[in-house]
Amino acid sequence: MTLAPFDLNLRHLRALPVIIARGSMSAAADVVALSQPALTQGLARLEEQLGLTLFGRRPGGVVPTAEGRLLAERVTAAFDGLDAAARAAAPGGGRSVACQAITATQLRAFLALVDGGSFVAASAATGLSQPALHRAVRDLGRICGGPLVERSGRGVAIAEAGRRLARGVRIAEREIELALAEIAADRAPHGDRIVVGAMPLSRAELIPRAVARLVETVPGASVDIVDGSWSELVELLRDGVIDLMIGALRPEPPADLEQVPLFTSHLVVVARAGHPLAGTRPQPEDLAAYPWIVGRPGTPLRARWERLFEGRPLPPAPIECGSVTTIRGILSKSKCLTLLSPDQIALETSAGLLEAIAGPYPHVEREIGVTTRKGSRPGAVGRRFLALLHDAAAELEREWVGGGGPLTAE
Repeated sequence: MTLAPFDLNLRHLRALPVIIARGSMSAAADVVALSQPALTQGLARLEEQLGLTLFGRRPGGVVPTAEGRLLAERVTAAFDGLDAAARAAAPGGGRSVACQAITATQLRAFLALVDGGSFVAASAATGLSQPALHRAVRDLGRICGGPLVERSGRGVAIAEAGRRLARGVRIAEREIELALAEIAADRAPHGDRIVVGAMPLSRAELIPRAVARLVETVPGASVDIVDGSWSELVELLRDGVIDLMIGALRPEPPADLEQVPLFTSHLVVVARAGHPLAGTRPQPEDLAAYPWIVGRPGTPLRARWERLFEGRPLPPAPIECGSVTTIRGILSKSKCLTLLSPDQIALETSAGLLEAIAGPYPHVEREIGVTTRKGSRPGAVGRRFLALLHDAAAELEREWVGGGGPLTAE
C-alpha cells in the first residue's frame, strides 16, 4: 500500500527538525511539548511506516541519516507554508493559531470536502463517516479561529478563510509527498510524479519532447499534464495542484511566482494551404485585407497582433479564440489568418493543410519558459524534467535557426 502524506502523524513530523537542531530526544521533547518516551515512540512509528532509519543513535544524543535530513528539510517547508496559511485564515490574519494542534485527519477531511463539494462526497473519498468529517472540519476551524465552510442552500460552500487554508494544505501535502518519493528512491527508483500545466505555445513540440524522454530515461516516473491558458492554470499552480506551468511568460510576473525563460518563439502569420496570399510575400496592407482569428483582449497574443499593425487601422477580427485546436480547424476551412508559432502547426504543415505565409516578425515574438511558485523546490523527477525541457528548447531553437523560418519579413 502506498504511503500518503497525511498517513503520517503531523506532530511527530514537526519534531524532526527540532530533533536535528537540539541533537537529542530529551532536548527536543521539551520544545515540542511531548514526553521523551512519547517522542521516542512517535519517531519509531515514523521509521516503521517509512521503512527506514531517520536518526542514528550515539552517546548523548542522535544524528540524522541522509533520509532524516531530507525529510526534515521538506517538513520544514511544508509546515512553514501550512502555518502561514492557517494564520491567514484566522480573523484578521492573527498569529495566535495553535498550528501544532492540527492533525492529519483534519487536513485529509478538509481537502476531501473542498474537492468533493459535500460531506457525502468527502465521506466516500476518505472512508470517514459524515459525523467524523463534520467534527474534523469543525475542529480545524476552531484551531484557525473561525468557520471554514458556510451553509449554501442544502449544501456547503468553502468560505474565504477555507480557500486560503486549502492552498497551504495542498502545498504542504505536496512537499511531504516529494520527500516520501525522494527518500524512497533507493528502493523504488524515481517513483515520483510531476504535474505540468501546459499552455498553448508549449503543447505541440516542447512538452512532448521532454515528457517522452523523461518516461524513457527515468524508470517509474509519471507525468500528469493539465491543459489551459495562463489564467486557467495560475490558480492551480498557486494551490499546489500543479507543480509548474510551461508556455508564454508574462512581462511582469506576480510577486509570488518565478519565471525561467527557455527560448524565444518567433510568431508567423498562418493560413490554410492554397490561401490567396500564399507565396506572395504579403505586406501589412495585404494582411489587413483578410479576417483574423485573434486572442481575447488583454492576452499577450492579442497585444502582439496589434503590434503587427502598429500605426495602421486594425483589420477585421471576427473570431476571438484561445484554443489552438479550434483555430487550426477554422483556418483550414476559411480565408482567415492568425498568428501562431511554427511548432504549433508542424503537423498540419507537413500534412499540407496549413502554411506560414509571412514572418517571423522580431517585434511579435514570445518568450517561452517555466513558471513556478516562488521558493518551490522540485523533486528528483522534477529536476530531471526541467533539464530535459532546457534540452528540448535548445533543440527547437537550433531547428528554427537552421530552417531559416518560412519567410523573412521585409
